[in-house]
Amino acid sequence: MKPATSADRIAPVYRSIGESLVRELAKLMADPEMISLAGGYPSPALFDRDGIRDAANAALADAPLACLQYGPTEGLPALREQIASMLAARGTAVSPDALMVTAGSQQGFDLLVRTLMRAGDAAVVERPTYTGPLRILTVAGARTTTVGVDHRGLDVDELESVLRDASRPRPTLLYAIPTFANPSGATMPLERRLRLLELAVEHQLIVVEDDPYGQLRFDGEPVPQLAALTDRVPGSADWLVHLGSLSKVIAPGLRVGYLIAPPAIRRACVSAKQLDDLSNPGFTQATVARYLADGRLDAHLPVILAGYRERAHAMREAIARHLDGRVDVNLPQGGMFTWARLRDGLGARELLPRAIAHKVTFVPGDIYYAERNDPSAFRLSFSTPTPAQIGEGIARLGRAIGSMRG
Repeated sequence: MKPATSADRIAPVYRSIGESLVRELAKLMADPEMISLAGGYPSPALFDRDGIRDAANAALADAPLACLQYGPTEGLPALREQIASMLAARGTAVSPDALMVTAGSQQGFDLLVRTLMRAGDAAVVERPTYTGPLRILTVAGARTTTVGVDHRGLDVDELESVLRDASRPRPTLLYAIPTFANPSGATMPLERRLRLLELAVEHQLIVVEDDPYGQLRFDGEPVPQLAALTDRVPGSADWLVHLGSLSKVIAPGLRVGYLIAPPAIRRACVSAKQLDDLSNPGFTQATVARYLADGRLDAHLPVILAGYRERAHAMREAIARHLDGRVDVNLPQGGMFTWARLRDGLGARELLPRAIAHKVTFVPGDIYYAERNDPSAFRLSFSTPTPAQIGEGIARLGRAIGSMRG
């Protein structure tokens, strides 16, 4: 028998995680004729480069020690104060001491899983959901159950059924993106949010609210974060963890996110982060703190929203023109994504090579499912292409779908 190698041992986990299809599709952009509706990156055209540069210069001049020395694992006090003020303006009251700074919201979820779960423990995720948490749960050896999502977000009735099913293992946590979810674009209405918090208390379930897109509302009326609703559901603050990120509204390269959690969970996550990186880089923390303190985000956010509104509406109009009768879509009021399903039994994986041949890419939806995959589903991103590119890309996609029907 051939001796086992380290590669053999990691292979089953690697196969279950899967290589990042989005990154593979990004390689196709070396072709200047290719239009990508696949990526989930914020638009570089909407970065406030002047404001970030000014904040970085001011931070280095005014607080060189904070920028260049090791800092507290929880994050610089000045940054935590600014994040707390930003959240307060959105209706979420939080003490800076309840916050810890993370390298994006995904690090926050990784810390939670490492501190709260052991191999074999159960978790609940949305169906579909973002691939990052699925990978984290897979590496942790978690048993993952899914709950469906419709155009109004997480189906709390199905969740209640799952939680009451005595034949299932009791889950430790639920991971959800209630606002402009990736990939579905769906947003939970107020009544579902309140019911979710009630179920968390009733079943002692830790609910992880990931909110990287919540500030990107360009249509409709805002809905409070779960973290803003805990005073309406007694006891729910003990079962809610909130993850946030500034990647989508300032710049992902700064790697600034944050975690809000009950004290014991937060302390455990701080200890776990010390094993990762001791703390986020002081320079980027101080830069973001200064950027927020100077009101630059408040001034620039309308520019970002106008840009995404124009792109989202361009995609909506192009879908109506070129894909009418061919797909069902969830049209979002914010965020970066439109979720679609092919009609007539067509599969997104089968469509992808035809789309690439027509010089357009998208992400097949099967990578976003832990179970009960929908082979017809796919994700379209409108964040990076121009409105003209979006229109042409959807037209090319329509021709690719037409080639399958032929």
